[in-house]
Amino acid sequence: MFKFISTISNGKIQYLLPKNWKTIGKVLSFKEKFLVTMLLLVIAVSFVVWVGSFYLNLTNAIPKTGGEYIEGIVGQPLYLNPLLSQTSEADSDLVQLIYSGLFKYDKEGSIVPDLAEGYSVSENKMEYTITIRKGVTWHDGEQLNADDAFFTFNILQDPSYKSPLRQNMQGVEVRVEDDYTLVFSLKNPYTGFLENLTVGLLPKHVWENIAPEKFALAENNLHPIGSGPYIFDNFQKDVDGNILTLQLVSHKAFYNNSPYISKFKFNFYPDDSSLIAAYNKKEIMGMGSIPPENVKDIKNAKSTNIHELVIPRYFSIFFNQTKNVALANDEVRAALNASVDRQELIDSVLYGKGIALSSPFFPQMKGYKEENNMNVDLEKANKILDEAGWNREGEDGFRKKGSDMLAFELVTTDWPELNQTAELLKKQWAKVGAEVTVKVLTVSDLQQNYIRTREYDSLLFGQAISFNPDLYSFWHSSQKHDPGLNLSLFDNKDADSLLEDLRQQTDEVKRIENYQKFQDLMNDEDPAIFLYARKYLYPTNTRVQGIDASNINNPAQRFVDVNKWYVKTKRILK
Repeated sequence: MFKFISTISNGKIQYLLPKNWKTIGKVLSFKEKFLVTMLLLVIAVSFVVWVGSFYLNLTNAIPKTGGEYIEGIVGQPLYLNPLLSQTSEADSDLVQLIYSGLFKYDKEGSIVPDLAEGYSVSENKMEYTITIRKGVTWHDGEQLNADDAFFTFNILQDPSYKSPLRQNMQGVEVRVEDDYTLVFSLKNPYTGFLENLTVGLLPKHVWENIAPEKFALAENNLHPIGSGPYIFDNFQKDVDGNILTLQLVSHKAFYNNSPYISKFKFNFYPDDSSLIAAYNKKEIMGMGSIPPENVKDIKNAKSTNIHELVIPRYFSIFFNQTKNVALANDEVRAALNASVDRQELIDSVLYGKGIALSSPFFPQMKGYKEENNMNVDLEKANKILDEAGWNREGEDGFRKKGSDMLAFELVTTDWPELNQTAELLKKQWAKVGAEVTVKVLTVSDLQQNYIRTREYDSLLFGQAISFNPDLYSFWHSSQKHDPGLNLSLFDNKDADSLLEDLRQQTDEVKRIENYQKFQDLMNDEDPAIFLYARKYLYPTNTRVQGIDASNINNPAQRFVDVNKWYVKTKRILK
């Protein structure tokens, strides 16, 4: 037995260590030593957990400046220039981070001021006065003012500079009122005009001495100077001249709060498989979109957030009623629409990552009208065709009316998703007696020899709009021929009137009313069958926080509010 020494101090008995405490280890058995050790470990761990829990309960984690984010992109940067970047997603992504415009899109896809401090619109809706923020600096420290904006829009309008955006500013006059005020004068009211002012501004002092013929070849296209949240730092090339990596650093003087993430690095890959392999090897922390079928190839799924963003790009079957007798019949197009199983398309082709549509309008858009004709109804489709005199004939069961066969060609491009969609549609339509021949073409062949000339019975293709859609170019009768985008050659006087009014109508209630009337017309006439929109899938490592976008008008806008993203945190008392 161990004897403990006890003493009396201030009237209290104090128990001290056993007199022979040093011999405890000698007399305890191995089992007893193990139990004592485990008990002490449990006590120590419990204490640490308690202290940690106590600390966490008393504090909050907040973003901390610092760290690096590395993203992988398929493609190569070529024009880090907001007036030339529209044909490349790699360019557009980088431009989004380096430059800023008078206006921008927020996380819901709506237009909000950016470099513009405020704006006003004249009573006749034909003059926009923009006030620019004071104190904004370019990445080289020079002050940004109205002269830079005036310079940018003059270049954009000049055909010798060959900007893809030139068409957006035709007929618009620009003038400088003072150092920080710019005025745009339109020939006709246009409610979507502010979207044209989201283009990034160029610094006049950098670009003013570069001739138009050298604009696309200028060194500044790969050594850009902007006013956005990130500054170009450097890039690395391989022996063949391909850019392997490009690094940006945070703009400490950014007018809308300096970014938390200090370094933003991009690695470039030749294809999706190389991109995913790099992500799986943890070379990169995010991927600039991947197809739905590639989600299964992500190995470190537990440490990955897949952000599902809505982007207004829809895929449809556009009917050319002038090229095929059967498709010129209203009942045939209505039956084909009723026999489309959109959910099967989304589940099979998009692995569930899509939105079913019955018109060009998305649920996220003002004026969206939910229709009941999106559900497959083979009984209804067969009844429509039976009553219209389209009878099944022969062993294959395809329909015929007089000498006209219910048969047509469906052309599409050689994208895997569209190939699969076309083959599924062929099977779905065979169930109601329609014979469909699928023709798959390269993008260039399809554009030059079919879309431009409108030489197709039906076309499976996509169109990109915005969350504040201007559908004039896509559905007005004046746009039936190239370079117009009315791929169904839709010609309806009531629809034309609605589209014309929507371009000028500023009353939101009336705009919504007209949007819904337009949708009713589309559903009555079925000039096209609207299928689905694919969600934009943006995988990032779970360490990357602050990503808050939900609706994006184009892929580069996933970087909206990128200055609020962070990879490091610190804790403060609640």
